[in-house]
Amino acid sequence: MKFSLCYKLYKYFDSEMKAKSKRFFGTIASFSLISLSAAVGPLYSQSLSGKIREGLRTRIEATGIPPKITVKDDLIHASLTLPLFYERRVYQPAWSGDEGPLSHVNSLVQAIQDAHLEGLRAEDYHLDKILAILDMVRKDLKKQKPLDSGTLTDLDLLCTDAFLIYSSHLLSGRVNPVTIHVEWNAKRREADLAKVLEEALQKKQIIASLQSLVEHPGYIRLRQTLAHYRKIEALGGYTLVPSGSKMQKGNRDERVKELRKRLIASGDLFSNMNENESFFDEALDQAVRHFQRRHGLDVDGVVGPATYRELNVSVEARIRQIVVNLERWRWLPQTLGKRYILTNIANFELEVVEDDHLIMSMHVVVGKTYRKSPVFSDQMSYLVFSPYWNVPVGIATKDILPEVRKDVNYLKKKKIKVYQGWGTEARELDSQSIDWSQVQAKNFPFRFRQDPGPSNALGRIKFMFPNPYDVYLHDSPDRELFAKADRAFSSGCIRIEKPIDLAEYVLRGDPKWTRSAIISAMEGGVEKTVQLPEPIDIHFLYWTAWTDEDSTIHFRKDLYERDMVLYRALLEEPPTK
Repeated sequence: MKFSLCYKLYKYFDSEMKAKSKRFFGTIASFSLISLSAAVGPLYSQSLSGKIREGLRTRIEATGIPPKITVKDDLIHASLTLPLFYERRVYQPAWSGDEGPLSHVNSLVQAIQDAHLEGLRAEDYHLDKILAILDMVRKDLKKQKPLDSGTLTDLDLLCTDAFLIYSSHLLSGRVNPVTIHVEWNAKRREADLAKVLEEALQKKQIIASLQSLVEHPGYIRLRQTLAHYRKIEALGGYTLVPSGSKMQKGNRDERVKELRKRLIASGDLFSNMNENESFFDEALDQAVRHFQRRHGLDVDGVVGPATYRELNVSVEARIRQIVVNLERWRWLPQTLGKRYILTNIANFELEVVEDDHLIMSMHVVVGKTYRKSPVFSDQMSYLVFSPYWNVPVGIATKDILPEVRKDVNYLKKKKIKVYQGWGTEARELDSQSIDWSQVQAKNFPFRFRQDPGPSNALGRIKFMFPNPYDVYLHDSPDRELFAKADRAFSSGCIRIEKPIDLAEYVLRGDPKWTRSAIISAMEGGVEKTVQLPEPIDIHFLYWTAWTDEDSTIHFRKDLYERDMVLYRALLEEPPTK
C-alpha cells in the first residue's frame, strides 16, 4: 500500500518536471525563432525576387476551383499547368530576378511576335500586356526608381502562361478537331509542358524549345511557304488575269501579258524572255501546265474556265489555306512512321513513303461530299483476297433498296444474296420472293452480301486496319473513275488504282507472295485472309495545301468545305486549359 502511494507520487512529480521542461525549452525555441525571423525579415523584404515569389504564391493559392487567375483583365488560360509549374519550383519567379526582368523575356517576346509565321496569332499570347509591362519597368530602371514587385508578379504570370499556351498550340494544335469535324480522329501529341518550360529556362533556349515541338519536314516546308506568301501579299498580291475565251500555245492576246506576270509571281514561269509578251509561246505553255499540276487541274496547257478560276484566287485566300493546313499538321503524331501509306483525301491520291522518300503513288476514289471519308491514323495488319462484301445497312437501305424496288432482278445481276439473321442462325432468302415495295428502310430486316467476283464492289482485294468508321482500302471494278479529275464517288472507303502494286509492297517480307501469286489469289474467287509480315502505318489525311520534297506548293479544292470552318475556329479565343 505504502509502495503504491510512493510510486504514484513519483510519477506525478516526474510528469510535472517533464511538462515544465517542455514549456521552458519551447519558450526558448519560440524566442529563438522570433529573434531569427526579426533578424532575417528585413533582409527578406529587401529581396525583389523574394517579394515576387511571395506574390506568386499568394495569387496562385488564392484561386478557386476550377482555378481562375486574371492579370490586368487577361485570363490565364493554362489554369492547371501554370500552378503546377510554380509549385514545382516553390514559386521561384521564372522571368525576373533582383535586378528586374531576365534576358529570356526578350526571347519569349520575339517568339510570340513570330507566331504569325506558324499561322498563329501573337495577340493570343498576352503580347500587348507583356510589352506594356516591360516598357513601364524599363522606364523605372532608366529613372533608377525601385521596381514594383506586384508589376513583376504580373509579368511572370503572363510570360509563363504565354509560353505554356503557345507550346500547347504548337504541340497539338490550337483547335481540337473533334469539336468541328465529328469524322476527324487525330492522335494529338501530349507532353509535360511545365517540364518543357523548366528545361527551356535552365538551358536559356526559349525559341529553340518552342520550335522543337513541331519538327515534321512537311510542316517546316509549309511554314516557309507561308512566309513567302506573306511577302507576296506585302508587295500587293497577284495580278488578275482577265477572263474571256480560252488561251493556249500559239495565241496572240493582250491578256497573255497579265498571264505572264501572274505565273512569274507564283514561280511557275521563271523568266519573261520572249520579246513579244502577248504571244503564248512554248515556255508559257510549260508554265501553265506546271500551274495546272500544282492545282489538281487537267494538265493540257489550255487556260480555260477552271484554270482562270485558280489563277484569280487571291494571295490572301491562299494564305488562309496554308494557315489551316499548318494547323492540321499540328494534329498529327510526331512521326508518321518509318514507312507509311498516306491518303490525301482532298488530292484523291495515295502515296507510299519509306525513310521520307516517295516509293509509289496512285489515284484513289474517296467518299462523296455527303459520305465523307474520315480522317484518322492506324496500322494496316492484314488483307483479304477475293473478298465478300457485307453491305453496310446504310448503303443497303439508301442505295440498293431503291434499285431493287425498280428492278426485282437487280440483286441477282449484282450477285448479291439476301440473308435474315446472323451467324449459324442466318438463312438465305430468295430475293424474288420478297415484296420489296413493302420493305421499309427503318428497321430493315435483311442483310445483303455480295459474292467475290469481277462485279464485287470491293474488287478483288481489300486492305484492312480495323477502325470505328469501318472503312478500308480496296480494289474497284469501276476502273474508269480513276481517270477523272474529281474522284469523290465512294461511300467513305478508299478505292485504289494499283491494288496489285500495293499488295506486292505490303507483302514483300513473305517470299511466297510473288506478283503472280497475288494475281492468282485475287482472281481465285475464294476469300482468303493474309496477315502482313509487318504492320504498316496508314494515315487518312485532308490537306488542301502541302509541299513536295522540293518545296513545291500544291493547292486543292476544299472538297468537304472544311477550310473556312477551321479558319474561323482559329480566330476564336483560346480555351482555358
